[in-house]
Amino acid sequence: MQWRTQVLKEIPSVENKLVNKRGSGLEMSFEFLPGMQWGDGVPLTCKDVGFAIKVGKANTVSTPDRSKYDNITDFKIDSGNTKKCTVTFKQAKYDFLPNMPDILPEHLESSIFEKFGSQPQGYDRNSLYTTQPTNPGLYFGPYVVSEVKLGDFVSFVVNPKFTGEPAKIKRVMIKLVPNSSVLEANLSSDNINMIASWGGFTTDQAVSFQKKVESEKLPYKVSFENASVYSHMDFNLASPILSDVKVRKALTYGLNRQMLVDILVAGKAVVASQFVSEKDPWFSKQVTKYNYDTKKAGQLLDEAGWKMGQDGYRSKDGKMLNLTLMSNGGNKSTEIFMALIQKQWKKIGVQIKIKTEIARIYYAETLPNRNFDIALYTWVSLPESSPRAQLTTASIPNAANGRSGQNYMGYSNPKVDSLIDKLEVEFNATKRAAIAREIIKYYVDELPVLPLYFKPVAAVIPSGLKKLRLSGNMYPETLEAEQWTF
Repeated sequence: MQWRTQVLKEIPSVENKLVNKRGSGLEMSFEFLPGMQWGDGVPLTCKDVGFAIKVGKANTVSTPDRSKYDNITDFKIDSGNTKKCTVTFKQAKYDFLPNMPDILPEHLESSIFEKFGSQPQGYDRNSLYTTQPTNPGLYFGPYVVSEVKLGDFVSFVVNPKFTGEPAKIKRVMIKLVPNSSVLEANLSSDNINMIASWGGFTTDQAVSFQKKVESEKLPYKVSFENASVYSHMDFNLASPILSDVKVRKALTYGLNRQMLVDILVAGKAVVASQFVSEKDPWFSKQVTKYNYDTKKAGQLLDEAGWKMGQDGYRSKDGKMLNLTLMSNGGNKSTEIFMALIQKQWKKIGVQIKIKTEIARIYYAETLPNRNFDIALYTWVSLPESSPRAQLTTASIPNAANGRSGQNYMGYSNPKVDSLIDKLEVEFNATKRAAIAREIIKYYVDELPVLPLYFKPVAAVIPSGLKKLRLSGNMYPETLEAEQWTF
């Protein structure tokens, strides 16, 4: 991956002396291009960056990872040029560039933050991004949001104020089709022209549709890209049952993940042993492999005190080994996947109840509030991404931190916390990889998460669409939408 700039004069780096270490900290300077402005014509300045930092530091505002804001100790705007500023970081972290805060329009949002920012999630609920998302002053990229219908679509039109490469396609609509089984019907009826790689076809659907495209000579291309799309199940460690690592290991041994991959994703996915894929420089070959072994699973459950009963289920102290497996609904493949997991775990005496929720509730409420036993979901990340938001004690969502963080398991290991601190300040890639592998060892040995598989992303692209590129990481193909031609 290589960074390129559309809003700054130059990308900050140690080489161009815009980034300088100051003891254990780091100082970074940058300058916006002269013509940069928000969609309403107001100039984009360093005031917007400073405001974004202020919002991100507020404990009342929900954010996936507050640590990147907490690491900023000072912010200065050049006295003679409001487009030039300097950020000072308490710790010199290797991933300082992708972890810069998103920019917020100070001229629109500051009054809202002043009014509601003291209330828990008050700013989140009252921000114009929530209440008035079609306000062009909220955006400074090649497109602005022109229309929103919650649960249905978001429409974008060309931003005439954008000073970078102008977008070629005048209007782009992103539609939400909650049920993956009806995506093809939408394509056939021209309700949609393309199926994106994120939240679109499952891998098996893409393989099946590719065969149909070839046999019927349909005007589409199905593109696959190896990706860091990680499917996994989080264990809620607050559960009296799942707090026992022997139970977590038994559930892992009791799952035939290779069979699940072969059935559901046409063998195109790779069974995961850890939270990074083989494409990542941090990938570790020296980890415990939990190959399918029902005998081993049974031994571990026996050791944990869960004895098999005549009804085929295990119990302990008069309580049945009963757990709920949750995920977001609307995806037929996921529902089949959950049913197969339920069936496999029944073989080792574990009773599983399946529950699905709409994505908005599942991701915004259930996971941050940790209202689950086992949660199935998928994420996509960049190579060499720090696992701070997922694995540190400070990233366990709670009322005090505004439900920020993605450590939904409630995993807490002071050694892992310390290793992540050490990882983030190591600028030597080889040494950084060695530290990451130590973290991975704890992850695999303690199993707060059951790794499932890494799968490729797949997109259905109309044959006339050019310059669309799949990244295979957390940046979707729309990142370069201004380059598309049709």
